[in-house]
Amino acid sequence: MAGVWVFNNGVYRLENSLRRRVLVHLPSGEVVSSYSSLEHILRGLGWERHYGGDPDLYQFHKHSSIDLISLPKDFSKFCSVHMYDIVVKNPNVFHVRDM
Repeated sequence: MAGVWVFNNGVYRLENSLRRRVLVHLPSGEVVSSYSSLEHILRGLGWERHYGGDPDLYQFHKHSSIDLISLPKDFSKFCSVHMYDIVVKNPNVFHVRDM
């Protein structure tokens, strides 16, 4: 159940949020629209695919850190939680925006 609870005239109701969030690569200004484009950007930042974990996930790691990025194999399940994980692990490179 996604949305925001609104209290109006003594009644609570759930308003659905139709806003969609997108991951934006700041240097190029491009919206990440597929895992292939995301993987290309991450490789340029020193991330490598990690094989050997959960087969239902795409995972990336960096040799210079202990960080691991885990993403669902189905891009339609790529949500803001995954986007913010990427933003935190790549400061000043990505940004999450509402569309």
